[in-house]
Amino acid sequence: MGSSSSCYAPRTIYLDVNGRMQKVLFSRHCNSCDIKELLCSSSNIPRNTAITLVGPEGAMVSIDPTMPANSPNSLYKVVPLSTAQPGDKEDLVENVLSQVAEQFSRAFQIKELKTEVINRLAVLEKRVELEGLKVVEIEKCKNDLRKLQDEMSTKHGGRVNCPCKSTLLDDGRKVTPRRDVPSYPKMLSCLEYMYHDLGLVKEFNMNPITLKRWLLAIQENYRNNPFHNFRHCFCVSQMMYGMIHLCNLQEKLTLTNLGILMTAAVCHDLDHPGYNNTYQINARTELAVRYNDISPLENHHCAVAFQILSLPECNIFANVDPEAFKKIRQGIITLILATDMARHGEILETFKLNVDHFDFTNEEHVASLKTVMIKCCDISNEVRPAEVAEPWVDCLLEEYFMQSDREKSEGLPVAPFMDRDKVTKPTAQIGFIKFVLIPMFETVMKLFPQIEEIMVQPLRDSRDHYEELKQLEDAISEESPFMIKLKKDFEKTRMKPQ
Repeated sequence: MGSSSSCYAPRTIYLDVNGRMQKVLFSRHCNSCDIKELLCSSSNIPRNTAITLVGPEGAMVSIDPTMPANSPNSLYKVVPLSTAQPGDKEDLVENVLSQVAEQFSRAFQIKELKTEVINRLAVLEKRVELEGLKVVEIEKCKNDLRKLQDEMSTKHGGRVNCPCKSTLLDDGRKVTPRRDVPSYPKMLSCLEYMYHDLGLVKEFNMNPITLKRWLLAIQENYRNNPFHNFRHCFCVSQMMYGMIHLCNLQEKLTLTNLGILMTAAVCHDLDHPGYNNTYQINARTELAVRYNDISPLENHHCAVAFQILSLPECNIFANVDPEAFKKIRQGIITLILATDMARHGEILETFKLNVDHFDFTNEEHVASLKTVMIKCCDISNEVRPAEVAEPWVDCLLEEYFMQSDREKSEGLPVAPFMDRDKVTKPTAQIGFIKFVLIPMFETVMKLFPQIEEIMVQPLRDSRDHYEELKQLEDAISEESPFMIKLKKDFEKTRMKPQ
């Protein structure tokens, strides 16, 4: 970049006008018309005279700000066309024709030049996209995660209210209700960071802009149910990310398997309608008919996931080899289908057969581990602190009651654990924790002993808490004011951070 003085320095031109040397000064900011005016005034040539300049070698020189400066020893000759000799005119015409031919030659190359510029721009854009998130943005994601952890660890006070809302939707109708996820930008930033931190963006050559669009599309295709909403999707994905680090799976599994685990967690409940498979089958909904009563919801989640990935602007696996993508697709489908609780016993038993002699080089062993891991993450709320876990129970019961009310109105069978007239929070949780959660997590603990303190012990504490709460409920069956107050005081004590 030049200095300001050089930008505004005048240009000096020496002219030969009828055998006399003339000196003309003009600024770089003059246009060709201004320069002609200067030449005419300095050369005593009428202003309406057409003139041109000829260099020392006799070649015509363009009258514009780019004409090179000369010296008194190499004068430009001013030639008014009206007074030029026939030979001079012929030379001038020849020079003009040669310059016109040159301009035409350049004009015909404009298309080629345009193509070259577009190609170079495309290369530059590709390089910018492949750079990934800027350092500042990655740092922002890290700060968001730290802030989230700090909020969880320093939270005080009473019960946390879950802001989930519910909408009763007609089955068989494709709806896209307005989403209500107030904190979704922060959750999206965290999910982006997880993909970058695990090396998945680099491994699959993901376009970072496409990753953003994909996550926005994912968020937009979770319904605003009390429980099965985008917050649940984030919690499951965050637990998967945590287990990968806690169990040091980066050193035990391939990046392809890590990508399958994370992507299946993100997509596992897409477009969940808020009514479970039992309702779908009993009500003979469109989903149940379409999938022949075989895991209708889970099959639907898979279908929506790959409908989103089929959009070029949302395909995070666009740069993956077709054979590799086929493996990724099958892996994601297998894991999402494994979240059907009807298959819980079958999946856990398969893993138990392998856990005592587990081999990370055995594909069948790794496949069974992945199915158990996504199940653990899907139903992991009770692993979290009580002030986080209990509001999720309220959200789940609200969704259960919404379904049971509809089943009653439609004359369909009602599961006792969903009936608002029969179930309480302790009765809903005790059996689930004792007979589903603890056995599954204790089996995983055989392979990864480090999860006992962080994941298994909180489950045992939660079981004990709900059993004590159930004893209190039994004791206040007569609804004495003293026992009701005692129960409320007990719940407040439970909700206070230790």
